[in-house]
Amino acid sequence: MDVRRIMEILPHRYPFLMIDRIVEMEPNKRGVGIKNVTFNEEFFQGHFPGHPVMPGVLIIESMAQIAGVLAFVSSASGEELEKEVQNKVVYFLGMDNVKFRKPVVPGDQLRSEVTITRGKKTVWGFSCKAYVEDALVAQADIKAMLIARDSEAESSGQDD
Repeated sequence: MDVRRIMEILPHRYPFLMIDRIVEMEPNKRGVGIKNVTFNEEFFQGHFPGHPVMPGVLIIESMAQIAGVLAFVSSASGEELEKEVQNKVVYFLGMDNVKFRKPVVPGDQLRSEVTITRGKKTVWGFSCKAYVEDALVAQADIKAMLIARDSEAESSGQDD
């Protein structure tokens, strides 16, 4: 799945789209995605200038975005997937067991492996691991929820 297809599924856009490709996708099981980390990323301007390191929260976001694609693909297929994508959005609910093991720097290719631990129509759980080459750089258990787009303002407690 290339970045154009990913953008059809997720609402994220530059600079917040944190995946470039999905290289493996097994609905209801697992997905693997790639983020090419380049020095041109805006966050390197202020995150440890002179010693650029990818912020851990963005590594988590990359894993969460792959989880979001996996949740959509697992909850529907074909025309139903297109309807699901138009009518729903994935909200990040929480994370547990987060560990950062090694820094991610410009030139690295971040490969994230996401496995479904709980798959329901709305609430999902994922076990996520991120690698650079064969080295584990981060891991987390992530929870997310698919909700109707028209209930976004209601659920966030914001008024128009």
